[in-house]
Parts: sequence; structure tokens; C-alpha cells
Amino acid sequence: MKTPGHFITAKVLIDPQWSVAEGRQALDDYCQAMRQESGCTLALALQDNSQPRRFILWERYENQEAYQQHFTRSHTAAFIKAGWVSLVDVVETTLPAKD
Repeated sequence: MKTPGHFITAKVLIDPQWSVAEGRQALDDYCQAMRQESGCTLALALQDNSQPRRFILWERYENQEAYQQHFTRSHTAAFIKAGWVSLVDVVETTLPAKD
């Protein structure tokens, strides 16, 4: 079943100052906080099998506006400020609702 929405696929690397276990926990906590946001229905951090410091974040928002609101949240600002990860790449895609 195809669910309309605004989808984010982000590749991140855990900063070398943190252990992989610390980074994974920070990402898991961050995803849990994202799932509490209004308009966010999916937030997963998936660890790369061949490069343990690399994670793929999968996120789904009801629309692009909900995604933009994500950046106004205190947990997002705190996560970015802490320097847990470096952002490698982001792909935004939208699956429109059928008329």
C-alpha cells in the first residue's frame, strides 16, 4: 500500500568523538522524539552492515510543512548542537495523494 507523504532519507556518520554504541543510542533517542512530533509518522535509524558508524535515517511526514516544523523542535536543535553525527547526504521525496 502506498501512503502519501513527504519522505526523508538521510545518510549520517557518528562523529569519532563518540563510540558507536553512544551514537546509536543518541540516534534511537532522537528518532523516538521525532515520532512524537505532530505530522511525523516514521523515524528509524538503520545501521549500515559494512560501516558501523554509518546510519540511514528514514523519516515520513504528513507533508513538507510538518518536515519544516521538525527543525523548530527543541530536540532537533539539541541533537544538532551536540554534534552526534555529520550529515553525508539527504534525499527528499514526496508521494502525492491521489485525487
